[in-house]
Amino acid sequence: MNTQFLLGTSVGLALLAVASPARAQAVDHDDANDIYHTHDDRDIVVTGAVQVSRKDVLSGVAVLRGEELTAALRASIGDTLAHTPGVSATSFGPSASRPVLRGLQGERVRVLSNGIGSIDVSNTSADHAPAINPLLAHRIEVLRGPQSLQYGSAAIGGVVNVIDHRIPVAEPDEPVHLAMLGSYGSAADERSLSGSADIALGGGLVAHFDGSYFKSNDLRIGGYALTPALRAEALASSLLPHEEDEHEEEGHDEHDHHDEEIDFAANAGVKDRLPNSAARTWTAGAGLAYINEGDSIGVAYSRYDSRYGIPIRLATQPGQHQEAPVLHLKQDRIDAKAEVLVSSDLLEKVAFRYAYGNYSHAEILPDGTTGTTFFNKGMEGRFELVQADRNGWTGASGIQFVMRDFNVVGDEAYLPRNDTRQFGLFTVQQLQRGPLRLEAGLRFERSRLESKPLPDQAQFVPTSLTYESYSGSIGAAYDVAPGWKIGANLSRAERSPSAEELFANGPHHGTETYEIGNLALRKERATSVEAILRGSGNGFDVEASVYHSWFGNFIYESRTGAFEDGMPVYQISQADAKLYGFEVQGEVTLAKPGIWTIKADALADWVHAEITGQGPAPRIPPLRVLAGLSAHSPRLDLRAEVERVSQQDRVAAFETVTPGYTTVNAEIAYRPWGKERPLSFTLAAHNLFDVTARRHASFLKDYAPLAGRDIRLTARLEF
Repeated sequence: MNTQFLLGTSVGLALLAVASPARAQAVDHDDANDIYHTHDDRDIVVTGAVQVSRKDVLSGVAVLRGEELTAALRASIGDTLAHTPGVSATSFGPSASRPVLRGLQGERVRVLSNGIGSIDVSNTSADHAPAINPLLAHRIEVLRGPQSLQYGSAAIGGVVNVIDHRIPVAEPDEPVHLAMLGSYGSAADERSLSGSADIALGGGLVAHFDGSYFKSNDLRIGGYALTPALRAEALASSLLPHEEDEHEEEGHDEHDHHDEEIDFAANAGVKDRLPNSAARTWTAGAGLAYINEGDSIGVAYSRYDSRYGIPIRLATQPGQHQEAPVLHLKQDRIDAKAEVLVSSDLLEKVAFRYAYGNYSHAEILPDGTTGTTFFNKGMEGRFELVQADRNGWTGASGIQFVMRDFNVVGDEAYLPRNDTRQFGLFTVQQLQRGPLRLEAGLRFERSRLESKPLPDQAQFVPTSLTYESYSGSIGAAYDVAPGWKIGANLSRAERSPSAEELFANGPHHGTETYEIGNLALRKERATSVEAILRGSGNGFDVEASVYHSWFGNFIYESRTGAFEDGMPVYQISQADAKLYGFEVQGEVTLAKPGIWTIKADALADWVHAEITGQGPAPRIPPLRVLAGLSAHSPRLDLRAEVERVSQQDRVAAFETVTPGYTTVNAEIAYRPWGKERPLSFTLAAHNLFDVTARRHASFLKDYAPLAGRDIRLTARLEF
C-alpha cells in the first residue's frame, strides 16, 4: 500500500460521505448550559470528531466528571485516574505521575488538553510531569482501542483528554458564572485552591478567567522508603571499610556525590516521609469566545508554572549516584478553536483546533544552580469535517499536523537538539441500522525526525529519518436485548519511533539511567482485537471488555547489565510482543429505604505482556480488584471501598518483584442545599490502615512507595 493510494482512499471516503443528498441535521444545543452544572448525569464522549454515547463506543472508555471527578482529583493526572478501569500510573513521586493504559505508557499514550497535545516533554521520561492541571478539569475522558487513532500514531495505547473549557463553549444563564474548588490533604500537608469565572459580555461574547495554586510538603508514607531487600543492601554497605573515592583526585566538580558522603545506614532507616517530594504549582488562564447558535470562535492563553522534587533514589551500594533534583517547569500556551454549523445536506459542522506551546524545565541542583534544561516549542492543529446524519450514517474526516522543536542544554544532555514534523489524514465512519452499529476508520501519517546536534555534542550523529504509517480499524456492535449490547473491533495500527527512542545517548539523572537510542528502529505495528459487553437495566449496570494485541517491532528499553557513569545502561531494542487482558466493572442497587439508595460496585483489570525472546515486559501492572458499598441521598453520600492489588512476580530482567497490597478507603459527601444547589463538601480517608503500597508500573517503586494514610477535605462551590 502506498501513500497515494491511502490518501486517495481517505479523501474518497470523505467525499463519498458528503456527496449523497440528505436532510441536514441540526446539532441539539438544548443541553449546552449543562457544562455549568456538576450534577449533570449525561454520558456522552466528546473526545473525537463525532460525539457519541459512551455505551456506543466499540472499545474501552471511561469518563470522569462532576462529583466523581472531584473525589478523584490529585496533583497529577496519573494519580487522578489511578482508580479507573484499565488505568495505572507511572508514580514517579506524587507530582510526576502519568497515566498507564493497559500496561502501555510513555510514547504510546497521548495526553491531551481539549483535544490537542500537551506540548511538553512528559513522554520523554517518567520524571517529567505533564503540563496539565487536573484541578481545573471539567471532565476527563480515557479512550483505548481504535477510537484513539484519530489523534496520531503515538496514541497506539490510548488517549487521555483533559477538558477545561478555557475557551468557552456556551453562554452562561447568569451574567457571571463562578466555580471554586479548595482542598486539603494530610499525607503531604497539601493545600490547593482553584477557580474560574465565565462572564457573558453580551452579543454572544463570553470571557473566561481561571487560576489555581497548589502546594505540598514531602509525602508521608506508610513505612520505610526502601524495600526490605534494598534496606538490607544499604546496611551491608554501611559495614564496608571506608575507601577513598578514586575519582576525587581526578578533579570531579562539587556536584559529584562521593561514596564517603553517603550514610548507607541512614538511607536504610528513611521512613515516614519521602525525601525531596514537595511541590508548588500555580496556573493562570484567560479565554474569549464568540458564540452564536452553535457557531463559535475563540482563543485562550494559559501559563503553567511548577516546581517539584524528584524523590531521592537512595544509594545502597558504593559507587551509586544519589541526587535530589528539583524540576522547575514552565509553559506558555495559546489555544484557538472555531466551529461552524453548516446548513447543508452534506455537512453538519466544520471544526478547527490549534495550540502553540513554549515549554521549558530546568533541573535544579541542591546548591541552587541549574544542571540541565529542556526546551520544547511546538504546535498542533486539527481540521475536521463532520458529516450530517443521513439515515444513520455519520462520520468525520480531517487532517492533523504536529511540529516540535526540542533541545536539551547542560552537562547531562542525553538527547541532541531535534525536530519532529508530522502530518496525518484520517476518516471515521459510523452506520446505525436498527440494533446493528458498524464503524470503520483509516489514518495515514507521515513523520520526519531530524537530529541536529550542536558543535559540542560529539556523541550525537546528525540524522534525518522519515516514516509513513498506515492504520485502520473496523468494528460492529449489536443490541441483543433491551439494555444489552455486544461488540467487537479489529484494528491494525503503526507507530513511528519517537526522537527519544532514536537519538538518546547519555546519562539521565532524573531516572538514574544511561539511555542509548537506536537509529535502526523500524515502525512499530500492532494488530488488535477487542470484544465488549455492556448491559444495564432496572438497578444494575455492567461493562466488560477483553483484548489481545500482537506487536511487531515492539520498541522497548532493555537493561544490558552494564554501567556507565555509575548508572545502569538501558538500550532501546525491538522484538515481537503480545499483550492481552481484560477489564470489568459493574454496579447494582441493593435497596431503596426511604430517601436512601444503597449500591454495591466493583471493578477488576488485568494485563499480560510478553516480549518474544525476552520474557515479561517491564513495569506491567498486576491484577487489581476494587469493591465498594455506597449509600446516596439528596444531601448526603456515604462510601467505603477496598482495593486489592496482587503481587507482580512476572518481571523482566533486572526487575524486582512487587508485593501485593490492600488498601481501605472511605468517603462522605455532603450537599447542604441538595443536589440542585452549588455547594458540596467531601471528607475522604485513603489508605486508612497506613499500609506500604508500591505501584509496579513505577520506575521508583523500590525507592518511593505511594502515600500512607491521607485524610482529605474538599469543598466545591459553583454558581
